[in-house]
Amino acid sequence: MVLMLLPLMFSCHVYNNPIPYVHVDFTIYPNDPLYYQLNNYGGYAYVTGGVNGIILYRLDEWTFFAYDRACPYDFEEHQSWLYVAPDGLRMVDSLCGSTYNILDGSVLTGPSRWPARKYNCRFDGMRLRVYS
Repeated sequence: MVLMLLPLMFSCHVYNNPIPYVHVDFTIYPNDPLYYQLNNYGGYAYVTGGVNGIILYRLDEWTFFAYDRACPYDFEEHQSWLYVAPDGLRMVDSLCGSTYNILDGSVLTGPSRWPARKYNCRFDGMRLRVYS
């Protein structure tokens, strides 16, 4: 019995994102003029919260993503911030140059081994709740 469980124990990957856990729980109204960028598909906005701020990204009418602006590779450096690349499809770290897919936070290029920290989003058609 123990021999059967042995492969399972070693096949599990432990996810250890180095960015510290920060409680996030806020609500915004994407139709508010303050967030006009989120009215279009592919629009994004930078808001406060998390470790280094949060990137909000709108994929379609009902789907939003939220990522911490802290790069997992060098989040303790004060000059390190994730920002949305001009193509609107990637996030780039200003210091180490790692790039991340804006749809799932996965690493595309660079020295980072960990994905961007993602927060939960819930949109009811009026309010967008972002929470950890």
